[in-house]
Amino acid sequence: MLRCCRAAAAIAAGCAPGSPRGRRGLAMAKSKFEYVRDFEADDTVLPNCWIVVRLDGRNFHRFSEQHEFKKPNDDRALHLMTKCAQTVMEELEDIAIAYGQSDEYSFVFKKKSRWFKRRASKFMTHVVSQFSSSYVFYWKDYFKDQQLLYPPGFDGRIVLYPSNQNLKDYLSWRQADCHINNLYNTVFWMLVQRSGLTPGQAQERLRGTLAGDKNEILFSEFNINYNNEPLMYRKGTVLIWQKVNEVITKKIKLPKEEEEKEMEVTRTKTKVVPLHCDIIGDQFWEEYPEILAEDS
Repeated sequence: MLRCCRAAAAIAAGCAPGSPRGRRGLAMAKSKFEYVRDFEADDTVLPNCWIVVRLDGRNFHRFSEQHEFKKPNDDRALHLMTKCAQTVMEELEDIAIAYGQSDEYSFVFKKKSRWFKRRASKFMTHVVSQFSSSYVFYWKDYFKDQQLLYPPGFDGRIVLYPSNQNLKDYLSWRQADCHINNLYNTVFWMLVQRSGLTPGQAQERLRGTLAGDKNEILFSEFNINYNNEPLMYRKGTVLIWQKVNEVITKKIKLPKEEEEKEMEVTRTKTKVVPLHCDIIGDQFWEEYPEILAEDS
């Protein structure tokens, strides 16, 4: 088989396989173009660092308007994002934790991960492509009456964090950003939808206001206690690996029985579980120490 391949290569190069010229041509054909590999940049990331891949929706403001997302939060869109993130984690099991809000998700690969030989481009392209294709694939499960008008776009970046504290601060930053954005959007859309202000007027009304001011507007004008808003809106979504018990039905043949019988069996399985909780304080990390464990 190998001889046939070499002969075919020699013939393709215009040389007789058995001739000296053919052998020289084959050697040159093999090495002539391989030099282009030298142009590939070495993008191996530093060892012993947390690898964070964060993706964001591209032009999602327009995308959400075109697809009639509910404001300020659309449960369908948020659950779809989480489904896509779960799919990414199940495909790339070296992800220790993920955090998402709005149209973004951050995926944290283990410090000692050897996936893709720690090549940055591989991490980023695998995450973004898997997420994007999942978004299109699962769209109909969440937007049953809304046709997907055009493919969504996501961009990604990769950042390294050398210490556990750096990583915790990064995730805290993203959750704080979730709170700031959601509080603003909640007040903004109440002013537009219920007070009849134009987007420009609502923007002007909120200019220079602090968190306390926004909370006061919500409570005094709309009887909304922001602290009672769903945690998914205020805190975002955390994805972690957890062992869960599943009850399944199996056909089992018992001793001294001729026919199989259906019986319920409980089995333990590790799954990606979504949580809506605070990750800025210490309680979360004390409850799930395995996420930052050195041997994880």
